[in-house]
Amino acid sequence: VQLQASGGGLVQTGGSLRLSCTASESILRYNAMGWYRQAPGKQRELVASITLGGTTNYADSVKGRLTISRDNAKNTVYLQMNSLKPEDTAVYYCNTKTPYGRPSWGQGTQVTVSS
Repeated sequence: VQLQASGGGLVQTGGSLRLSCTASESILRYNAMGWYRQAPGKQRELVASITLGGTTNYADSVKGRLTISRDNAKNTVYLQMNSLKPEDTAVYYCNTKTPYGRPSWGQGTQVTVSS
């Protein structure tokens, strides 16, 4: 399975972006999908996840500002990002929440928030 993230860009503080991640095959095989991010010099971190049943979880740093959703028919996971802050600047990736049987990481999409 290949994962292609898109939708990143340069925005000002307080701006919004909507990221998309489309898989080359069905994501129904994966119970939980997640969005991760990696800032320069930092480890990759999970910021949001969603199960097949629609249960979502968020890192404390993004609660109330980021919303994850999935469209299984389109093999796509979305991340709506509002009230963006400079500390949200990172490369964003999607992948399964659990590492077992995880597809390889795609290239990700760059999000840059200017102050």
